[in-house]
Amino acid sequence: MPTTNGNRKILDLKRWEFCTPAPAAKVAGAFFASSRHYRQQQLYVTSNTAAWLYNPNEDGWVAVPSPALAGTFGAGASGCAAGFSVGTAVGAASLTATGGTTTTIVTNQTLARDIRGYKVQILAGPNAGATLDIVSNTIGANATITITPAQGAAFTSSTVYRLLTPTFYVVGAGTLASGSFRKYCFATNSWTTLAQTGLPATIGTDGKLVSTPSWMDNAYLNFGSGTATSGAASTLTQTGKTWATNQWANSQVRIVTGTGAGQIRTIASNTAATLTVSAAWTTNPDATSVYEIQGNDDFLYYLGNNAVTLYRYSISANTWTTLSPGVARAGAPAAGMSGHWVWGATETDWTAESAIQNGRYIYSFRGAGGVALDRYDIAANTWTAVTYAPAVETFTTGSSYTLIDGDIYINKEATGRWFRFKCATSEMDGWTTQLYPHGAALVGDTSFDVTYFDGATEIHYVYSILNTSNIMLRQMVI
Repeated sequence: MPTTNGNRKILDLKRWEFCTPAPAAKVAGAFFASSRHYRQQQLYVTSNTAAWLYNPNEDGWVAVPSPALAGTFGAGASGCAAGFSVGTAVGAASLTATGGTTTTIVTNQTLARDIRGYKVQILAGPNAGATLDIVSNTIGANATITITPAQGAAFTSSTVYRLLTPTFYVVGAGTLASGSFRKYCFATNSWTTLAQTGLPATIGTDGKLVSTPSWMDNAYLNFGSGTATSGAASTLTQTGKTWATNQWANSQVRIVTGTGAGQIRTIASNTAATLTVSAAWTTNPDATSVYEIQGNDDFLYYLGNNAVTLYRYSISANTWTTLSPGVARAGAPAAGMSGHWVWGATETDWTAESAIQNGRYIYSFRGAGGVALDRYDIAANTWTAVTYAPAVETFTTGSSYTLIDGDIYINKEATGRWFRFKCATSEMDGWTTQLYPHGAALVGDTSFDVTYFDGATEIHYVYSILNTSNIMLRQMVI
């Protein structure tokens, strides 16, 4: 029987309920890196050597191998989950199979987990463009993935693929060194050291690592789509589109079917009907090419550390770049700051493809005991200070945040008081209060969200570990 959510505002009061306590109490710098993949696994990091996965399906915790982070754990440590996995590969956005059949792919990876229920994306070679269900896999070197449905051609050693399984990226704190930036691959159960050059020499104040993935929950998150009318070496055109100039800059375009299927490119610029990509196509699109425009899988953003400086990481290049926004951030974020890529607002002015706002902004409360809120325009590479009402509540050490659709849910320090900020209308409301007391306020974002799916029904929950505690509570969003 399909689930029906019969809860009603005013009629049904919001109530916090206890979950299984975390294996370790929140300490300064502790954080969640939250995955929006199938299973919605949450990585909880409490030191340079300790991390756990929380499985909301089971309300249970399991330790993972040591993160082995460099530096001194504390304020500024943060993490996020990206939309795809390339296992232990570094500086790569894809993997290459070693063989296969119409229903199997022999990978070049050493898989350590059962990843059935997740998906695999085919980028080039036989069946390019397909996104397929994983129904089983072997464990160990050159693991074989069994997929459904069966494909028209056998997978071969020319098959280029990537797994749509979680990869968690983690920035440590303290003095920058090799091991300050690492990734944890869920499928291979492995940590890998990534390039740290380009990050601040010392990380010692609150910070946030933010991803902009194309894959959410169990589907692609598309902000635009269509069928091309023509293409050239670095362009894709669909006559009749009415896009605002450069609204898609720094997003990605993926060719789903037709000529050039499987190719993904960063969008450098656009006119009303033409996308220009940052790297030439391998196969030029044409009038058969069906495409989708999405968040950029290749980019991660790091902001905070008591500075207005914004950093961007390229997964495929394994490099950090210091961005130079055309309009700088008006003030430095500090303790209690936030950072969220906003992608799910339902208001029409946020969803209209010709001037879309979903997927375009990173919202960030500055914290530091103030009310200031800024947003970064990914397409325009500019910061704007957001005016909102009532703008009286302040946020500092101990505050934590999570995003559901277009709303940011905010836990104020160690008070237990929560707020909801609606990005589309720039309005903040009181949301609820946790009656169970927090301990002393500590820097570190230990809130996240989980969604229950039953067909078209979605029921959202906000989870949070209390300050200086291992107690975790959750509340349904009514």
